[in-house]
Amino acid sequence: MASLSTESAVARGGEGVYVAAVPLRATRGPAQLLASAAYSFNNWDLQHFMVIIAPSSPPPHSQALVFDFQPEDPEDIQVALAALSGKAVPGVVLERKLSRLPRKKCWHIGTCEANGIEMARKFNGSWDLNLRIGHHDCRHYTNGNSSSFLVSIFLKSISKLCCLRGLEGLVEALLGEENVLARLRLRRNSSSI
Repeated sequence: MASLSTESAVARGGEGVYVAAVPLRATRGPAQLLASAAYSFNNWDLQHFMVIIAPSSPPPHSQALVFDFQPEDPEDIQVALAALSGKAVPGVVLERKLSRLPRKKCWHIGTCEANGIEMARKFNGSWDLNLRIGHHDCRHYTNGNSSSFLVSIFLKSISKLCCLRGLEGLVEALLGEENVLARLRLRRNSSSI
């Protein structure tokens, strides 16, 4: 796991899977200032995590896709207060195009040989949209969750049945990599000593 460009994924013929951290979105004013400051000071716990899949075809023919889980309206103060108090709030899984990978806080995790974008979309279709900070949020979406439900997905691209347990996050579903955020955090802490 290193901060690499898409070249490794392109050379190997699979889709590159990345994890990126961005500032939390918040209402304008003090809340937004605090979220930006936390990101700037590298406060790991106050960042929003997302998964990026970079297709194997080189640019300009392809665009990376970012997948993330967040509140339906992250800038609504009522939603923010409810979420911070531990209550479940309506969440949404987003899929957006990126013209290029982020230059900072973006780590190459591995290469998905199967159709990673289709797998991510199927994973998203089964994701529980009740967001609860610390229990079922962007970290769990990226990294894994502790719930125990079972979702079966038929992957036509590799013609086999793949079981995705609820304890899996998107990276684990795509690559089999567990505890990615914990490893990234440990590596970040050990390199800053």
